[in-house]
Amino acid sequence: MPRYSARVRSFAARSANYLERGARSVHRRLAHRIEVPVDPAAEQAEVLIYFGDDPQRLYQLTQWLPVMEHVAQTHRVACVLRSPATHIALASQTALPLALLPTFDDLMRFHERGRAKVVLYVNNGLRNFPSLVLRTALHVHVNHGESDKRSNSSNQAKAYDRVFVAGEVATRRYLDNLLEFDERRLVTIGRPQLDFLPPAILPPVSRPTVMYAPTWEGESIDNDWSSLRALGVPIVEQLLLTAARVVYKPHPRVATSRDPGIASAHRTIMRLIGSPAADAGHLAFLEGNVLAAFESVDALVTDISAVGLDFLFARPDCPIVLTDVRHDPDALARATPLAAGIDIVDAGNVRGLGVLVSSRLVNDVRRSDREAVRKAYFGDLAPNGESTVRFLAEIEALCQLRDKLLAEKVLA
Repeated sequence: MPRYSARVRSFAARSANYLERGARSVHRRLAHRIEVPVDPAAEQAEVLIYFGDDPQRLYQLTQWLPVMEHVAQTHRVACVLRSPATHIALASQTALPLALLPTFDDLMRFHERGRAKVVLYVNNGLRNFPSLVLRTALHVHVNHGESDKRSNSSNQAKAYDRVFVAGEVATRRYLDNLLEFDERRLVTIGRPQLDFLPPAILPPVSRPTVMYAPTWEGESIDNDWSSLRALGVPIVEQLLLTAARVVYKPHPRVATSRDPGIASAHRTIMRLIGSPAADAGHLAFLEGNVLAAFESVDALVTDISAVGLDFLFARPDCPIVLTDVRHDPDALARATPLAAGIDIVDAGNVRGLGVLVSSRLVNDVRRSDREAVRKAYFGDLAPNGESTVRFLAEIEALCQLRDKLLAEKVLA
């Protein structure tokens, strides 16, 4: 949008050497082997990003690290962690000060000594609740992705002073699904994480690349949109029949799933991808950030999850196929507006998926439909810094609001 143009250019200039600066900072941290549980700089932070879970869910936090390192150019920022294993895993991934606070008493003492004005939360984890005891800061739920899963319109959002959302669909998701939710809590920022796409991780090839990125089974039946049990194996078999390179990138929790159907399908797909009959160029991408694959992917097959919407935001020029694991078009349409703008694969048509994907790579007839639904989710925002400009402006406004409110409380 025009009013952001100058700031976006400034953002781009300031961020041009982000990766180099970050690498130098992390190198210094490791070189000096700073292993204290609470970096003294963390107690001076105005903005905290809080993460209470173990390393298995660390992907929820790491996608925010580049954004927070950008915020750290103008505000003191730190990460608050509750798990020692997460502290160890994160130390090599960011230059931000870390505070390891395993017990409730540790957390309370840190908050009492600290100067936090805004605390950000990247999930609905149970361990978020103790941090909300802090009365002298504003608490903001930012989540770890834009998704149409039930967890993205949780009643738990009422615990926070603000809920940052990507756009109009996310706003309606909260207002239409929750009782007595205060619309004033919602703040539209776009997808700042996607302003910092990591460098491409897939080796280049001369042919198109199609990625199958299924989600995991979730923690409840109504949040289970994984296609792996019913569709995963035939999806991959069909994609292997095309002339494209096939990349399998499941949700990070698929590889350790205890669901028999998920685990069995995952093992079979791994055999298919690595079998002598398959072209050696196909690969399974199990570790690392899925965003690092986006630049190399020409078409995506995925489930209801953040991956499909992130790809829609970052690569609107590329075809997307969405799975319907319930084989119920009406239910799928109610669950996700994305279904209106892209092709759908279910048990009834999965055997034609290879032909469909090959056709879309040659003639992308759904592009205008896809662009329309993208606008519903994200407006006119593009991954060029505009979302980060919005995010930074909202953080600044909340810091100022907190100071104003705190002063009024003291005066009262």
